[in-house]
Amino acid sequence: MLSVWIVLVSCMDFLLFTSAEEGLEFPSFDGRDRVLNVNERNYKKALKKYDMMCLLYHEPLSSDKELQQQFHMRKMVLELAAQVLEDKDIGFGMVDSHKYAKVAKKLGLEEEGSIYVFKDERVIEFDGELSADTLVEFVLDLLEDPVELISNPMEQRAFERMDEDVRLIGYFKCEESEHYKAFQVTAEKFQPYVKFFATFDKGVAKQLTLKMNEIDFYEPFMDEPVTIPGKPYSVEEIVDFVNQHRRPTLRKLRAEDMFETWEDDMDGIHIVAFAEEEDPDGYEFLQILKDIARDNTKNPDLSIMWIDPDEFPLLTTYWEKTFKVDLSRPQIGVVNVTDADSVWLNMLNAEALPSAEELEDWIEDVLSGKVNTEDDDDDYDDDENEDDSSDEDHYSDDD
Repeated sequence: MLSVWIVLVSCMDFLLFTSAEEGLEFPSFDGRDRVLNVNERNYKKALKKYDMMCLLYHEPLSSDKELQQQFHMRKMVLELAAQVLEDKDIGFGMVDSHKYAKVAKKLGLEEEGSIYVFKDERVIEFDGELSADTLVEFVLDLLEDPVELISNPMEQRAFERMDEDVRLIGYFKCEESEHYKAFQVTAEKFQPYVKFFATFDKGVAKQLTLKMNEIDFYEPFMDEPVTIPGKPYSVEEIVDFVNQHRRPTLRKLRAEDMFETWEDDMDGIHIVAFAEEEDPDGYEFLQILKDIARDNTKNPDLSIMWIDPDEFPLLTTYWEKTFKVDLSRPQIGVVNVTDADSVWLNMLNAEALPSAEELEDWIEDVLSGKVNTEDDDDDYDDDENEDDSSDEDHYSDDD
């Protein structure tokens, strides 16, 4: 239901804000149908016609008026994206999961409501917010080269400031190097979700402390990278390393991959932290979280999801009602992804944030199962009273 609601509000925003002064005209739907209804007769031709093809795999159109409206809004997202990208040789289509189940099986479409992008021999699932602007940005990223080259100190500084992204950078002799080509092949497999960079410049490599044919892996918000061991590497070795280290200790929820991030839970739960980066308290809280992540980066059981409410204004009220928290100030809690039950750290002093030590103690209680969404408050308080009555108010359930 959350994903449907996001589609509705996002698409309505795109439709409503269409008039502006010259130079700031937002696109509005021109009434021309560009989205293809894909079936057994036309799917092969469509895939050959375009350099890239985006397909929405959907349930059959319902007789329910509300579901019909939701379907129309989804289609409108595709129509707007197709209109904006009309000159890019990118096709858009829809596949009915019941009428054309054979087509879906041949194309590898599995999850109803998902968008699949066909590029060359790859099929990439779009796991972001279903809005026209987010989808367009995602597709444009796929048009870029999978490896971005770093050639000078200015580009190096820009690379170093990308602390929210999982990214890799390698130092190679030239574009004809077999080791660089293996790096390129790997980059294509993860594009656009993992960023790949390379340099052929000795000065840049020296500043990044990279040796020839060496690759460094950067986890979000970490001060130092991890060098992939065993150079030179095969494609399989790089892929295996990225897959093993792809889940960061601290990661940010972003529109372009929000559902992939949310679905990547730890045994059915997420440790979720809300903090507005532009707010002084939110910024301070985020710095504490970064310090904790850096101290615990080798703990495979720890992954904290940071959500900046300012970047999801349409979801703020939903989150406050669902989790029963005040998002005008920093919050951290554990959320069950199945039913959205949650338990939140009670910050007893409204004027002060918890210390790093207090947060680490709470996180340890979550990881040990001492704090969880299955026990009610009374059960938890009884246990706490036996251990230490002074801690009885440190946790709050959303019920």
